[in-house]
Amino acid sequence: MAKVTVWNENRHEQLNPVVAGIYPQGIHGAIAAFLTEAGYDAGTATLDEPEHGLTDEVLNNTDVLIWWGHLAHGDVKDEIVQKVQQRVLDGMGLIVLHSGHFSKIFKVLMGTSCDLKWREADEKERLWVVAPSHPIAAGLGEYIELEKEEMYGEHFDIPAPDELIFTSWFEGGEVFRSGCTFTRGNGKVFYFRPGHETYPTYHNKDIQRVITNAVKWAQPVDRNRPVYGNAQPLEKISVK
Repeated sequence: MAKVTVWNENRHEQLNPVVAGIYPQGIHGAIAAFLTEAGYDAGTATLDEPEHGLTDEVLNNTDVLIWWGHLAHGDVKDEIVQKVQQRVLDGMGLIVLHSGHFSKIFKVLMGTSCDLKWREADEKERLWVVAPSHPIAAGLGEYIELEKEEMYGEHFDIPAPDELIFTSWFEGGEVFRSGCTFTRGNGKVFYFRPGHETYPTYHNKDIQRVITNAVKWAQPVDRNRPVYGNAQPLEKISVK
């Protein structure tokens, strides 16, 4: 079973008692718990640990990295971002959640501003499944409905996704590409929008199912990696 590391900046939990009440073990702890229940070997890492908890040993033993950040994107060291980027290019899966769209690692991998519209107004979100045959959507109905969430609206400044799995509609009228897949090098990337810290989104069983499915989808393919650089010919080259 894949080894998963759930990374969270873990700042809201320290500063906001509402968030601490919803996620007493932190957002990272809540996600790791349901992944462990699903059979994955799930560990956690947080911003204030040495090397942000993402040492070479941790990264080299991580099949899929899950990333949640918001307040402290700028506090993430560039050298750690570079290490994570290289691991993705080498085949590690990456799942970026909610406000992680503005993280350094997601911006580096997308090559765009990753900006969007947003609003906090306790409004309903309905995530429509627009790729019903995709493995990330396995076990879901036609949509996931969240009673209260933060709104993210288009235009979402990202490259065109390889696949669009979910499109959200919000009570205020906006829509958003909420579930996007990308390939970068040998690695797979999934961006999944829901998860504002003051709502119990990660306790929702359908949201848990999506993340669990995404871990299975994003884990590295068991094969020899391509060899790059100068190559010897496979066949004899005739000199003419």
